Amino acid sequence: MRIISGKHKGRRINAPRGLPVRPTTDMAKEALFNILNNNYYFEDLVVLDLFSGTGNISFEFASRGSSEIVAVDKDYRCIKFISKMAEELGFSISAIKSDVFKFIEKINLNFDIIFVDPPYSFTIDDCSRIASIVFQRQLLNENGVLIIEHSKHTDLSALENFKYMKKYGGSVFSFLEPNKAME
Repeated sequence: MRIISGKHKGRRINAPRGLPVRPTTDMAKEALFNILNNNYYFEDLVVLDLFSGTGNISFEFASRGSSEIVAVDKDYRCIKFISKMAEELGFSISAIKSDVFKFIEKINLNFDIIFVDPPYSFTIDDCSRIASIVFQRQLLNENGVLIIEHSKHTDLSALENFKYMKKYGGSVFSFLEPNKAME
């Protein structure tokens, strides 16, 4: 995997073999960040990366100037790798070993972007549960977005806060936003 843009543009990062991960492809990641680049100023973002795996998405945010990033994964080796690479690259990423569901049910922070990249075996119900917790607990800032990466065989368009999706090869990014109160 490589960092697409920012301070460490073009930098290759080689994760150790045997990690239980499926990193977002460079093509899909580049497309996602092109969308985000048109809507956000990266230096101002507070980011939560759930099921962070190799830290691929966290590293991209950090390279583009985001300095408040929390990466959560239940695998100790993933967290160890993210922490090691963050230190090596000079990134401010808090890597936390935790079950994602338990983490989002307890955390008392707000984020501009919550990126979720669960195993592709996750069901619509699993993704719905994550979205429900995020929106019920109001974990997103007013103009925040929840982005769930999933298989092209999963359709999240029926979720309450769903706004749109973008497909890139076998990957799909579904964008969900807080419902704005009627004025």
